[in-house]
Amino acid sequence: MTRVQDSVAQELDRIAPVIDELGRRFREAGEELALVGGSVRDAMLGRHQNDLDFATSARPDRTEKLLTGWADATWDMGRDFGTIGCRKDAWQVEITTYRSEIYDASSRKPTVDFGDTLAGDLGRRDFTVNAMAVRVPERAFEDPFGGIADLGHRVLRTPGTPEASFSDDPLRMMRAARFAAQLGFKVDPAVVAAMTAMADRIAIVSAERVRDELVKLVCGPYPRRGLTLLVETGLAEHVLPELPALALERDEHHRHKDVYEHTLTVLEQTIELEHRLPGGEADFVARFAALMHDVGKPRTRRFVGDGTVTFHHHDVVGAKLTRKRMRALRFSNDVTDAVAQLVELHLRFHGYGEGDWTDSAVRRYVRDAGDQLERLHVLTRADCTTRNRRKAERLRRTYDDLEERIARLSEEEQLAAIRPDLDGNEIMEILGIGAGPEVGAAYRYLLELRLDRGPQSPEEARTALLDWWSARS
Repeated sequence: MTRVQDSVAQELDRIAPVIDELGRRFREAGEELALVGGSVRDAMLGRHQNDLDFATSARPDRTEKLLTGWADATWDMGRDFGTIGCRKDAWQVEITTYRSEIYDASSRKPTVDFGDTLAGDLGRRDFTVNAMAVRVPERAFEDPFGGIADLGHRVLRTPGTPEASFSDDPLRMMRAARFAAQLGFKVDPAVVAAMTAMADRIAIVSAERVRDELVKLVCGPYPRRGLTLLVETGLAEHVLPELPALALERDEHHRHKDVYEHTLTVLEQTIELEHRLPGGEADFVARFAALMHDVGKPRTRRFVGDGTVTFHHHDVVGAKLTRKRMRALRFSNDVTDAVAQLVELHLRFHGYGEGDWTDSAVRRYVRDAGDQLERLHVLTRADCTTRNRRKAERLRRTYDDLEERIARLSEEEQLAAIRPDLDGNEIMEILGIGAGPEVGAAYRYLLELRLDRGPQSPEEARTALLDWWSARS
């Protein structure tokens, strides 16, 4: 307890420039103000944040006026939900009127009612660890639902019954999984039971809100915990059905891996390799590609005569399924394309182990990966989950060799910016033609030639182009 109290005191001292002056402004105006939610939870965990959440008795218009002259900038996109946001120096602040909100049985949007008390506001929050507050400027701690004890035991419980909580806002079921992934907390059995019984209620929540929670879950330090909870409660059947589908029945001779467990292991190994990526931080595209890389296996599983299991073309099928799921979850086209491309390419390396890749094949590998090459390196390495140390070491050395060849060719030929040896204007001048489809065909021919043979001199490229044109004519 002393350690928690010390952490809170240190954090309150750190954010004093915000809470002291802002607290006085609201108190002098006859309004209450309290630091709430994740801001208090993170303070107790010793996690420093510059995004601060407050609850207040003031209505949004009143809050906006009280921020005038103090904040550097304000915004009101959340006004309909009682929230006014602002920025002050390095701090980003959101202040929300005490409220309660419930869902109609078939509604995707909450109906917001303003409340009058801090206790009432805390009672409508998702979990007890998020239902603590510090009144400012007094710095008086409020914990009506035992959040500090649950924080100490690292458990997620709801302030009231989980059934009532999830009925009001079904997205809280996703948030339970997300917090398990972010904080590494276990989930109270009563909460798990309610999630299991009410999983189909998630259907009334918009795809965008589900997507945002899924991204936070996948990017958490312990995504396996959150994903396992989604699968075990049946929520995954509604939000990411491709994941539980990976739990294929093992054949009687155990001739293939448990694809579901393999996938979670690949995800964890991807996380261990993220330091290789620019920035070295949690990378959603790499992680989600790891999660989806084998989703084509259930559709492509075949048992051949000797009992061997095959999954031919599961990479191509998986890429299509990935696009379909990500579009349903309203991911952007750029993110969808990146993940699907990695899923489709994740098997490409395995032909290299036979030792017959030419420089042309290496160039095409780089060309096809494009700006996803570094992520493809990570995914391919993470996809090795064999317990056979000799085999794992052989795969690692083989991929080291491929990366070394890519680096050498990149230095010699600038692979990242690979282009034909003649541009469109030069093609038109040499062939004596104007803009049109013939120029595109010639350009593609020269690009394939560049990939096959490497860089050519202008004279060599000119000769090859004229020979192609003559044969085409």
